[in-house]
Amino acid sequence: MKVSKGAARRRAKKRLFKRAKGFRGGRGKLLRTVKETVLRADVFATRDRRARKREFRKLWIIRINAACRMRGLRYSQFISGLKKANIILDRKMLADVAVSDPAAFDKIVEAAKAAL
Repeated sequence: MKVSKGAARRRAKKRLFKRAKGFRGGRGKLLRTVKETVLRADVFATRDRRARKREFRKLWIIRINAACRMRGLRYSQFISGLKKANIILDRKMLADVAVSDPAAFDKIVEAAKAAL
C-alpha cells in the first residue's frame, strides 16, 4: 500500500512557506524554489551574524581613532597607553564614552598619555 505523508507534508510545506513570506515571485510561491531560497537565506544569516561582530568592532575603532586624533594621539598609542595604565575598557565602551561624554574621554586620554 502506498502511504502518502498527508498532514506531515502539509505541515512541513506550511513551515517553509511561512519562512519565505515576503520573497518575490516564485521564491515565495513555488515549493522547490522556496526550499532553495530559504536554505540560502539561512546560510547568509549564519555568515552575517559573525560578520556583524566584525563590522561593529571596525566602527568602534574608527570612532575611537577619530576622538584620539582630535586630542593629539594615534589609536595605537592610545590603546598601548591604556594597557600600560591598567585601564580595562573594551572598545565598545570607549567608543560610547568618546561620543556621549567627551570630558570623561579627555581624562582617559590624559591617563593613557601619562602612562606612555
